[in-house]
Amino acid sequence: MVGEQCLTELLSSVAYEKVIAFTRKKIESKKAKFENIVTDFENLDLIATQIKADDVFCAMGTTIGKAGSQDAFKKVDYEIPLKVAEIAKRNGAKRFVLVSSLGADASSMVFYSKTKGALEESLKALKFESLIILRPSILLGNRKEVRFGESIGRVVAEKFSFLFAGPLKKYKGTPADLLARLMVSLTQEKTTDTRIIENDEIFVLAEK
Repeated sequence: MVGEQCLTELLSSVAYEKVIAFTRKKIESKKAKFENIVTDFENLDLIATQIKADDVFCAMGTTIGKAGSQDAFKKVDYEIPLKVAEIAKRNGAKRFVLVSSLGADASSMVFYSKTKGALEESLKALKFESLIILRPSILLGNRKEVRFGESIGRVVAEKFSFLFAGPLKKYKGTPADLLARLMVSLTQEKTTDTRIIENDEIFVLAEK
């Protein structure tokens, strides 16, 4: 969901003369600067020379329920993004933008949060010139796939958004389109080192 929104923003941005999307399924677009590479993410070495860009945007993720096991979840949310980052860094990428999650913490007792946090730490170790990590709350928007638990969460986040104020503000549901716009706009600030943006700050920055 966020990846699609981010792609739309990138294709509309004058800051990028070429946009390459690595996807499991083919994407149709008439934009001249767009290139789509249908990818087997379990065999990234086969296309390693093509994973080359100045800025890399990663919104890959699943749920343990959809993945079927913790090992399968870790492959999608940790191993594949890290492999992409390692290859891109070797090929000269300067900036990596990651959609992580609220509560990401490599030392967490919660497997989901621990995996997200572990990816963040592994990406820091790669030492990109700029690493931007966004930690949204539950994502709001229209998914093509159905995630039952998230569906319930989105209803709560949308219908009772007025409750997420004060100390609860950081848990406020994050619109996917707002997050995608911020992902692209932040790359134009030419920041260096690592920047972690928590959910409440996402809303503050988006209003600027």
